[in-house]
Amino acid sequence: MTNLPKGSIVALITPFHEDGTINFEKLKELIEWHIVNKTDGILILGTTGESPTLTHEEDDDVVACAIECANHRIPIIVGAGSNSTQTQLEKSLKYEKMGADGLLLISPYYNKANDEGMIRHFTTVADQVHIPIILYNIPGRTGCTISLNALKQLSKHPMIQGIKEASGDISYATNAATLLNDDFVMYSGNDDIIVPMMALGSSGVISVLADVLPKTTHDIVFNCLNGNYKTAQQLQLDNLDLIHDLFMEVNPIPVKEALNMMGFHVGKYRLPLYEMSEDHKAKLEATLKARGLIA
Repeated sequence: MTNLPKGSIVALITPFHEDGTINFEKLKELIEWHIVNKTDGILILGTTGESPTLTHEEDDDVVACAIECANHRIPIIVGAGSNSTQTQLEKSLKYEKMGADGLLLISPYYNKANDEGMIRHFTTVADQVHIPIILYNIPGRTGCTISLNALKQLSKHPMIQGIKEASGDISYATNAATLLNDDFVMYSGNDDIIVPMMALGSSGVISVLADVLPKTTHDIVFNCLNGNYKTAQQLQLDNLDLIHDLFMEVNPIPVKEALNMMGFHVGKYRLPLYEMSEDHKAKLEATLKARGLIA
């Protein structure tokens, strides 16, 4: 049976100082906040964590900080993916040794792969690590999909224990759900369809919304897990405007702006990410006010 957590796994932002360096004290503060507010797991070095703009040394420092701060109180999943299989393997082995509880591995963006290449991209790592792997299917970012044929074969590997399904394609997710069992689980990778994904048998969500509303995101998932779909549905719909606003520009620009508006002082972003338009800022601010998240 998989050791991966059920519930809301936050795709955590990486906070920066004004000079663009990583704010490790703020990172620890955010982790503590998530533990208090019922987040069930923390993903670091994901897309939301701006991993493409961090150096390898910064990656290592963020992982070390998060694992030390969490101190086994909450699972730490680390994004170790790369479009280079060898780089992905080296990162995965390093993060396992550092104490990561699991790994998130993305499909090989840009260079892509045929089915056999895709399978070997993941199994090369799975054959050498001893912590759970979550596959990451997000064709909107990578330009390629983990085919259902490849997924069927990958799901049988004992160390490949889940998939973050972020295509937004319910048909794909429905077919992927036929592969779910005690040893292979699915997480919604889209905050706007948490409840439909839970109805298909997902174990939770890997969430951007949880950066702003950790307890609410946890409650959506656990109401589903406990069969209270009516309550979960209402929570999903009540927060749909905020979910949409958090993606009105490229993630994680809006969620960082939201956290700054809420007083968390998480800093800006690294290029090529850039400032939100004033119109979008005003819309986001109005939504946060309507939700009671800022005065």
